[in-house]
Amino acid sequence: MSRGKQAPKRAIAPDPIYNSQLLAKFINFLMLDGKKSTAQRIVYNALTIVKEKTGEEALATFEKAIDIVRPQVEVRSRRVGGANYQVPMPVQSRRQLALTFRWLIAASKTRKGKSMAQKLSDEIIDILEGVGATLKKKEDVQRMAEANKAFAHFARFRR
Repeated sequence: MSRGKQAPKRAIAPDPIYNSQLLAKFINFLMLDGKKSTAQRIVYNALTIVKEKTGEEALATFEKAIDIVRPQVEVRSRRVGGANYQVPMPVQSRRQLALTFRWLIAASKTRKGKSMAQKLSDEIIDILEGVGATLKKKEDVQRMAEANKAFAHFARFRR
């Protein structure tokens, strides 16, 4: 239960180079301590590296990688009759993006050595090749949802 009105969702300005809202959102997700120019430099350098390695359009490649990783279902904890169940539920589109970005950034950060731009570009290329920690995370979440399919009927009634 919340107090007052919910804050309105703000429209986000597209990024300056590729004119993409998706990319602008990702840059904002990557940004730490309000250092947007640093986040932009990392993302643009990563996209340049991706373009060099794949030979394809950088933005299209990024969007394709995001679409591949986007989760359709997730498990949420649900308390029913004194027991907690992991209930598979469909993921809302806004949350799909948030999870995708979070997983991509986390997987990139855990890679060894190199600059963040290099790690991010390597992770994007790995996603397109069907490997990588981000893709593994998505598959783990889907596997959990599949394993707990028996509890799906608990998702129907909301409090």
